[in-house]
Amino acid sequence: MQYPNILPPAAGDNLSCLCKTCLAKHINEKLESLYQEYSTNDLIRLAKPYREQKELVEGLDYTIERGFYVFSAWYHLRRGSCCGNGCRHCPYGKAEPSGYNNVG
Repeated sequence: MQYPNILPPAAGDNLSCLCKTCLAKHINEKLESLYQEYSTNDLIRLAKPYREQKELVEGLDYTIERGFYVFSAWYHLRRGSCCGNGCRHCPYGKAEPSGYNNVG
């Protein structure tokens, strides 16, 4: 239940493996296409039901690069607003960093 129920799988989707890693990869692929098709407000509404979920899912909410957490666009959409730190995957547009180096 940690993973977003974004769309039913398409007929051609390969769902032979639904381990955490493969499921996160499949959902990220779906989300990438949604990011291109829908407005930010629509995406926020899609993510809103998952806002209260406290446990982060590696590969979906974040990845780890050089020992730092890098938050995904999905994580930021679940958050519901821009934090203003200039995060790399911010779906709200380019915000100026607030004075410190943020990997997110």
